[in-house]
Amino acid sequence: MTHQKKKLKVLALFDAIAPTTLDQDLSEELLTEDWKTETNVLSALRELGHTTEYLAIFDNLDLLRQKMEGFQPDVIFNLADQFKNNRAFDQNIVSFLEMYGVPFTGCGSTGLTLCKHKGISKKILSYHRIHTPAFVIVARGKRITRPAKLRFPILVKPLKEEASLGISQASFVSNDEQFKERVQFIHDKYANDVIAEEYIHGRELYVSLMGDLRLQEFPIRELVFKEVPPDEPKIATFKAKWDDEYRERWGLKNQFAEDLDSAVARNIQQTCKRIYRLLTLDGYARMDLRLTANNEVYFIEANPNPILAADEDFALSAAKAGVPYPQLIDRIARHGLRTERG
Repeated sequence: MTHQKKKLKVLALFDAIAPTTLDQDLSEELLTEDWKTETNVLSALRELGHTTEYLAIFDNLDLLRQKMEGFQPDVIFNLADQFKNNRAFDQNIVSFLEMYGVPFTGCGSTGLTLCKHKGISKKILSYHRIHTPAFVIVARGKRITRPAKLRFPILVKPLKEEASLGISQASFVSNDEQFKERVQFIHDKYANDVIAEEYIHGRELYVSLMGDLRLQEFPIRELVFKEVPPDEPKIATFKAKWDDEYRERWGLKNQFAEDLDSAVARNIQQTCKRIYRLLTLDGYARMDLRLTANNEVYFIEANPNPILAADEDFALSAAKAGVPYPQLIDRIARHGLRTERG
């Protein structure tokens, strides 16, 4: 007789862009493209036979406390990455769960904090001799100057944003005037400090990993730029990631990386495992890298709790490694249940 794993009581936790109530019906929202990840995860949990409820939070953590006391979940499937529309608070939601002592999926608060601040993650990794682009942080209210050692071309990005928010072709700057203009723009428009880093010529690779002490890495994905002229910058802008029309026009495509020498691929995956541990990640994460023409691996950023929609890079990589979507969601939930926190 095969051993059946115990079915779980799972509370799926979402974020909302406006105030919510305890038992709000989100069935209409869950039919929209914006809620694709939440829908995919809920469907998988239900298909697996877990008892599932959900809650979306905007600015009231007391709703979460009430829901936990009423439903008493075994584990919280955490898909909330902002609070009061502020993405800097993803680590604070997780801190609340850690203090509450309730098991949850994905990364703990320390890993989220270290990865959110792109400067801190790069400082830690360069200390451990992992290649990172040279960079400077320009805080709001400080005089905007480029250190002489920072060489053009330079990418100017918000320090604490995700999903390429605030990154466009104008982020790629080639002189001091453009540099000042773009830094000022991000300070004003995104109310964010800036990280400005040297542009690394090379292939844009994404490596998905999951686990804790025992780490599994999945096949490497690549963003290819088919129609972008050779002398133009190849950068993962917001449009390059999310605007289908733009992607089509420039021949942008996410696919499994081809023609990677096996020793190079092994080195990439070993490097990503080191990064995962050095940044105290757990649960699941995706690393964004650049691979230069002479096969040097450069760390660009780490994404704990990357998008879990069935048609995005993380799930597609897992599927290629023989972990179909419902099993992936099950493993993430059970891993959250077992993880020691605090």
